[in-house]
Amino acid sequence: MQGKIACANVLSDLYAMGVMECDNMLMILGVSEQLNRKQRDIVTPLVIQGFGDQCVEAGTSCNGGQTVLNPWFIIGGVASAVTKKTEFIMPDQAVEGDVLVLTKPLGTQIAVNAHQWLDQPKWWDKIKDVITKEQVIEAYEAGMYSMARLNRTGAQLMHKYGAHGATDVTGFGILGHVTNLARSQKASVCFKIHTLPILNHMDCVASTVAEKGLNFKLREGFSAETSGGLVVCLPRDKAEAFCQEIEEIDGVPAWIIGDVSAGDRNAEIVSDVKVINVDNGRIKSCVL
Repeated sequence: MQGKIACANVLSDLYAMGVMECDNMLMILGVSEQLNRKQRDIVTPLVIQGFGDQCVEAGTSCNGGQTVLNPWFIIGGVASAVTKKTEFIMPDQAVEGDVLVLTKPLGTQIAVNAHQWLDQPKWWDKIKDVITKEQVIEAYEAGMYSMARLNRTGAQLMHKYGAHGATDVTGFGILGHVTNLARSQKASVCFKIHTLPILNHMDCVASTVAEKGLNFKLREGFSAETSGGLVVCLPRDKAEAFCQEIEEIDGVPAWIIGDVSAGDRNAEIVSDVKVINVDNGRIKSCVL
C-alpha cells in the first residue's frame, strides 16, 4: 500500500495540470537501515510491487529510478508527460465568481498518527475519551485507501467542466497549497475556504491533542496531507455537475469548499468555517 500511495502522490502533479496520461515514471526508493536483511527481502519487493501496480492502473509504467539505503523507509518518484497545449490546463485562470472544489477528504495525517498511538499509551491516553480503537482503525483504513486513489478522474473532468486551474493538496496543507494557487493567478482574486471535509472523528482528535500541546493545525489549513485531493477552480454553474460525475465514476464524493472573489491573490479560511465529518466507511468501501 505504501508503494501505491507514493505512486498516486507523484502522479497528482500531472493530474493537477489536467494531464491525464503519463508517459514515463521513475521510482526513488530509500530502504531503511533499521530493517534486517530478511525484513528487507520481504518489505522492499512489496513496496515496489505496489508502486508498479498503481502505474498500471494509471496506464503508465515505471522504467527506472534509484535505490539507496536510508535511516528510514522512503519512496517517491518522478512522473513526466509530453503533451499538446490543449491537453493541459494552466493553474492561473481563476476569475471572480468561480468556486473551489475538493476531491478527497482531509485529516490523513491525524488518522495515521492516531493509528500509531494505539500502541503508545502516552498518546492513546490523550484521545481515548473522544474516540474508540475501532473508530481509529476505520479512519486509518479510510485515509489509506483515499491516499491510494488516483486523481485521474478529477483531471479528466477538469477539461469537461472548463476548470480554470487546480492544485493537489499535500505537505503544505490545504491552505498552504491554495495560497500558492492564489498567488499564481493572472486576475486580482482571492480564495476563501468556507468548508473543510474531514475524515470522521479526526477533527475531534486534532482538537483534543491541540489542547494538550500537539497542534496539527487542521482547521487552520496547515495539517499535512499525503496524496490528497485536487482543489479545482470551476465556474460556479458547473461545480455541482463536476461533483456529481466524479462521485458516479469513482464512487466517492467531492465538495464545494470555497469561493473566488476580487482580492489581492491570497487565500484564507473563514472564521466560521463549516466542518463536514466524512463517513469513513463509505470512503473505504467505495475504493475497495
